[in-house]
Amino acid sequence: MSLLIDLQRYPLDQPGSGAWQALVEHSRQALRAHGMFNLEGFVRAEVIAEAARQLEPAMRGESHTHSRTHNIYFKPQIDGLPGDHPALRRVETVSHTLCADQLQSSLVTQVYEYPPLLVFLAAVMDKPALHLMADPLARVNVMSYREGETLNWHFDRSEFTTTLMLQAPDQGGEFQYRTDLRSDNDPNYAGVAELLEGRDAHVRTLRLQAGTLNVFRGKNTAHRVTPVRGARERMVAVFSYYERPGVLFSAEEQLGFYGRTA
Repeated sequence: MSLLIDLQRYPLDQPGSGAWQALVEHSRQALRAHGMFNLEGFVRAEVIAEAARQLEPAMRGESHTHSRTHNIYFKPQIDGLPGDHPALRRVETVSHTLCADQLQSSLVTQVYEYPPLLVFLAAVMDKPALHLMADPLARVNVMSYREGETLNWHFDRSEFTTTLMLQAPDQGGEFQYRTDLRSDNDPNYAGVAELLEGRDAHVRTLRLQAGTLNVFRGKNTAHRVTPVRGARERMVAVFSYYERPGVLFSAEEQLGFYGRTA
């Protein structure tokens, strides 16, 4: 695995060591302060470039194109809000997805399944343990965004999301986020409306480089990917980990996200 991951810089293979504990604490501090942490150069440059090259033919010929108009909640309505409330402004998302069953022999899956990565993430997140998702389609995905395409404003359903940037676009495709826009006790609909109207001064923009591992708490932090510009597509792997083993999507969820069932 040292040929894939820079284990000198990120010693995931040395759990409990001083260097490992320092990395855990640094990541925890970033997570508390910013709702995310980034490990730049986590996967070696030549490896990540090869991973993207491996996936290009399948991405062009076999990926599922997901185009939808939605609000920030991915729900048709919210209790207590009229349908024309500005917090329910509709936006458009377009992406292309390869599922886990299309990635079985890929470098991406090798990184996703690396046991020390799960141990490290559990330590940073103060979890007893994390487990690979059991779903044959959803456990690990690769998503791409082409010229003019975007993942628009939304909140995540899960507590945290782990991604690995495989390929950055020529222009655009930046990660924008608004930390703690809402809380579990306060939906802050007025603040959501302000964000969607482009009037929130607290939005931050991050341009991730290929090879960067990003761990992000997106349940209450609104975020999006800005439209991609240029011929080079934005390609990112999404890793799904859970505190309990055996997690599966329903057939309805599989059909909604991937256009097919397992």
